[in-house]
Amino acid sequence: MKIPLTPLVVLVLLLGGLFFACCGTAAASGAVPRGTGLPADFPTALDAYPKNAAESLGEQLWGRVLFDPFNLVGSVIFLLAIIHTFMTSTFLGISHKYREQFRNLESEELHGRGGRALSIRRDWLQFKTTLFHFLGEVEAVFGIWLIPLGVAVVAMKGFPSLFDYTDHVKFTEPIFVVVIMAIASSRPVLKFAEWILAKVAVLGKKTTAAWWLSILTVGPLLGSFVTEPAAMTICAMLLVARFYRLNPSYTLRYATLGLLFVNISVGGTLDHFAAPPVVMVASQWDWGFWFMLSNFGWKAIIGIVVANAVVFFIFRKELLALPVPSADQEADEKRPVPVWLVVAHCAFIAWIVFVSHHASVVVLSFLFYIAFVQATERHQDMVRLRSPLLVGFFLGALVIHGGLQAWWIQPVLSSLSEWPLFFGATVLTAFNDNAAITYLASLVPGFTEPMKYAVVAGAVTGGGLTVIANAPNPAGQSILQSHFGPNGVNPGKLFLAALVPTIIMGAAFMLLP
Repeated sequence: MKIPLTPLVVLVLLLGGLFFACCGTAAASGAVPRGTGLPADFPTALDAYPKNAAESLGEQLWGRVLFDPFNLVGSVIFLLAIIHTFMTSTFLGISHKYREQFRNLESEELHGRGGRALSIRRDWLQFKTTLFHFLGEVEAVFGIWLIPLGVAVVAMKGFPSLFDYTDHVKFTEPIFVVVIMAIASSRPVLKFAEWILAKVAVLGKKTTAAWWLSILTVGPLLGSFVTEPAAMTICAMLLVARFYRLNPSYTLRYATLGLLFVNISVGGTLDHFAAPPVVMVASQWDWGFWFMLSNFGWKAIIGIVVANAVVFFIFRKELLALPVPSADQEADEKRPVPVWLVVAHCAFIAWIVFVSHHASVVVLSFLFYIAFVQATERHQDMVRLRSPLLVGFFLGALVIHGGLQAWWIQPVLSSLSEWPLFFGATVLTAFNDNAAITYLASLVPGFTEPMKYAVVAGAVTGGGLTVIANAPNPAGQSILQSHFGPNGVNPGKLFLAALVPTIIMGAAFMLLP
């Protein structure tokens, strides 16, 4: 039987070659701890690298690769995972092709044709359909690439290092995002948020264009009070109900998605506890509520309003021509939600935010929340867990990969002045979670106040360029991707859609006094 050279074959060959390359590098360098039973220092601490002030940035990075060859291997795997995120639509297309073949064979089998050979072929097609669909899930990409990463760690450092590293990785943020997404997508919270946004939309007579402006302006600013992941969940679900199901053009769909991601990224900067990249540095740099509001918050509001106005002006004819939801679509909105139930859900959110840095308390609180939902199920929808769990898987895997990139991110950031630091943080954010960027910046000694401002401004500005740039983005994509065709959201089109709002936000942060 002739086997086609599909991307799966390429992936298998790549992983196999990477495994043997890792084994060869380990044997040549003697990096694997043998016979000690103790894990190596992994990943290498930043202060363990040799220091030479006369070295250029390139020489410093190469010296760190020579000091620990795994640095290069881990970053190459991370780069391949990023490339994979841009190929997810291709894998989904392959999955859909196999699904059609599977359905055709299923029809033949129902008519009694083919016998055992047809049944075996049908089972194989079903397996390939599921496999390529999994490879095409953006939320699964970094988790998939944990497999070659684990192989590389074991080959070059040994099992003890693998277990020691994963045992010390903090999954507090992924756990928090899973729980806050599940609660924020509940019917009482969505109805309360919709009520708030309706008060703004009424100024435009509750047309679809008015709802679009209300959701994309007020919604992201709610992130400063209910956290960015919660705001993303609320805004995305309301956009589905009030905008995307009206079938706007794909150009407008992408423009809206890019605007949503950028606005959410900066909308949590009104205070010091809502945006992950701010949380990473707020306590260490002594940034409180008034500091954030006076240095970031008001600029974020101006940037959001201007970016929305620009996109609205470009698509004004289409937005104004969109119909309002029909009466049958709004039937569910007439089902009232008791005020006390809304208050209870808001209290759960407030409590989860308050204990967000204590993962065990967050999980226990979520179990109480599930029991509460069961007790009030007459006014509830089923708890939505698929999207939150996928997003949690994405973020957990990203934390593991990101923890191995400090060897090059830290010297790159420390070598830049204010404006280059802003642009550098913005660009790096497109390829790594912006919270990781600011965290690594907090480790750099001698940062001046303007440099601290520049790196955080760059991190939140670039948070909408890719799905991996900001922790809430996978949540939004998971909710909205079914409205972007059978292959889901195209990363290249998302980048282009977010580019103009990103430039506007950057100008607001860096040019306003």
